[in-house]
Amino acid sequence: MAIHSVIRLYTNADTFTLEPVHSDASAAAESIVIQRSTGDVRLHSPASKVSSDEEVMTIYGVIGFIRLLAGEYMVVITDRTKIGRIGEDDIFKVKDYKVLPLSRNNLALTEAQVNEEASYLSLLHSHLQSGLFHFSYTYDLTHTLQRQAELKNSTQSIWERADERFFWNSRLQSKFIEHSNKSKDQDMSNFILPIFNGFAEIQTAEINKRPFTFALFSRRSRHRAGTRYFSRGVDVNGNVSNFNETEQIVIADADADGAASALPGAKIVLSHVQTRGSIPIYWTQINNIKYTPKLQIFDNPETDNSFHKHFDTQKKFYGPQLVINLINKKGYEGPMGVAFAKQIEVLNDPEVKYHHFDFHHECSKMKWHRVSLLLDHFHEELLSQGYFKAQISKDGVEQVSQKQTSVVRTNCMDCLDRTNVVQSVVSRWVLNRQLREIGVLDADEKFENFEQFESLFRNVWADNADAVSCAYSGTGALKTDFTRTGNRTKAGALQDLQNSIVRYVKNNFLDGTRQDAYDLFLMYDVNPSGSYPLVDTRPLQIKVLPLVLVLSFMMILASIIIPEDSMSTAAILFASFWLAIITYVFKFIVANGVHYVNWPKLVPLSYTLPPVGVQGGKIGLKTE
Repeated sequence: MAIHSVIRLYTNADTFTLEPVHSDASAAAESIVIQRSTGDVRLHSPASKVSSDEEVMTIYGVIGFIRLLAGEYMVVITDRTKIGRIGEDDIFKVKDYKVLPLSRNNLALTEAQVNEEASYLSLLHSHLQSGLFHFSYTYDLTHTLQRQAELKNSTQSIWERADERFFWNSRLQSKFIEHSNKSKDQDMSNFILPIFNGFAEIQTAEINKRPFTFALFSRRSRHRAGTRYFSRGVDVNGNVSNFNETEQIVIADADADGAASALPGAKIVLSHVQTRGSIPIYWTQINNIKYTPKLQIFDNPETDNSFHKHFDTQKKFYGPQLVINLINKKGYEGPMGVAFAKQIEVLNDPEVKYHHFDFHHECSKMKWHRVSLLLDHFHEELLSQGYFKAQISKDGVEQVSQKQTSVVRTNCMDCLDRTNVVQSVVSRWVLNRQLREIGVLDADEKFENFEQFESLFRNVWADNADAVSCAYSGTGALKTDFTRTGNRTKAGALQDLQNSIVRYVKNNFLDGTRQDAYDLFLMYDVNPSGSYPLVDTRPLQIKVLPLVLVLSFMMILASIIIPEDSMSTAAILFASFWLAIITYVFKFIVANGVHYVNWPKLVPLSYTLPPVGVQGGKIGLKTE
């Protein structure tokens, strides 16, 4: 049975009752009753009678439960947007939600706790409002088509067989999961809705009068998730920051020329997968309010082991690796390339093929067509890699004729802009092969010659770039003018400049709060009896100086506007005094820039910061 898609939520002073709405009157009744005072949940059939004081709401799924200072909250989906279909399965995006407190009082919270609770709720709402949550009641969005085929005969429910890397709300679903694991009569699987965070777009297309479905999914890993400068590199388990699995899908009728079907009325499905992720060593860039943060590569004894674990995991899910490193070979990025190459050499794995392609050097002066050199370099490996191909009949019978045997793993420094350009070029090459094989294109044709689909392909990949970039850096991707149009333009360069400025502001002064939102949703346990981690504990001197800077500028402006003779000795001395204050404060802020960055507060950093007033102080990796 599929996950319940429409649920009536009955709310009274004592309970929440979740009652599925069935289109089939003969379907077995089941409901969940949640005791608001204790948080206990029980699968209950039939649902309790509606009382006069109950509120009734239609919801489209339960995201899960989260415990804050005032107790537990239930997060439910109140509106959804259908983005398309994969075969017979509808795919949705979360459009709206509600956060409902189980307790009707604040459990005698102090005033400080009430303020802290409001801050936690603000973080939760900011994360839920990101607009990147997708789900399906019948299709396992956490798995690629190839992995779904391998799990075809599994009797497990969707949440049980879900890829835990991309089951974004698995922590929030722990209440239902724990009850389901306790006993068969309390199996709440039909209420457990896995949600993935990332990009999803499904479009109908047509080439040579052959209709087909074109889809692109980017699944963001919940491990080591976060923002651009507060989540870098690898952890002890081999998880890397900003890891995304991107799957490009084509679905067409299988009874046309070039695609003879062995299954009556079958669809042919094709899929190709790529991954991106941070360079898997211990490194970071220390925000200090300068435009280019300081690069720090840590001499960590766990580096070899973590590097090994990362590629072991990659090979487990995807097979042999074609690793493309796009960072600069010179400048401040240079040491990262040297460190990456050294670890590849230490790994000494014939199933990990490494190529360092200096993107900015090779494609300088807008020669972006030179990205195709990567296709030449890995031509034989890409041919051998292939892609997933299967036929699926109307009654669900599936015949797999080909599997993807390896994967391209691409990275730049952020795994955003350069990475997306290269991934779209690889996918373009693969898609042309796929469309020729199923007869949509003739042997000598390319879809680039079909303007309508060419535009669709470019814009979907550019939208993917923006979605992945917004989640990590806070802005849309750079270089998307090339992805959207095939050309690097001056207008695109100006847009990149604007995005770079916005990134600077967000990464330095806003992203600590956004990192806290990630941590609260994915890993942080609020301690009701603990301290208040969201309180700004910086010294008063640090907090007050930006206000002094603003006041000083206002005073100088006043010295110019207010006096009748702005060049009088008194006016000049007045302005000089405030100019001296500005100079001192500005130098102090620049020298202590790390203390003016909006750092995350919930989960401690993996490195230490220098104390106030110590210029060029040592920044080191924390030891356990």
